[in-house]
Amino acid sequence: MKSKPFNCPVEVTIAVAGGKWKPLIIFHLMSGTKRFGELRRLAGNVSQRSLTLQLRELESHGIIIREVFAEVPPRVEYSLTQYGKTLEPVLHAMKNWGDSYVERNGIQCVQLETRDANLDSSVS
Repeated sequence: MKSKPFNCPVEVTIAVAGGKWKPLIIFHLMSGTKRFGELRRLAGNVSQRSLTLQLRELESHGIIIREVFAEVPPRVEYSLTQYGKTLEPVLHAMKNWGDSYVERNGIQCVQLETRDANLDSSVS
């Protein structure tokens, strides 16, 4: 993380777990370990390069673990660390707020078929 001083803890949280893709990555890892391709499909319109960079940043901050298996072809899996799991209440609150906003404003929200149904029921 940058060594610049932060103005408040919210700014730190946004620096570590904010942005376009990191909250989605964390949200989808809340339902369990995922491979790169799964995360890319679940996140939607993310480029391979962007996803790779976001995963590296989350790993460097201790939010996720990247596990490489000695197989052919190589298998890489991502999961939340214990510390990363402390962000779950934040993501639950964001999801609930988003559900309310979508309903209030009549916004269409695409539900991906590959989403984990257990996560949806545990989040509400």
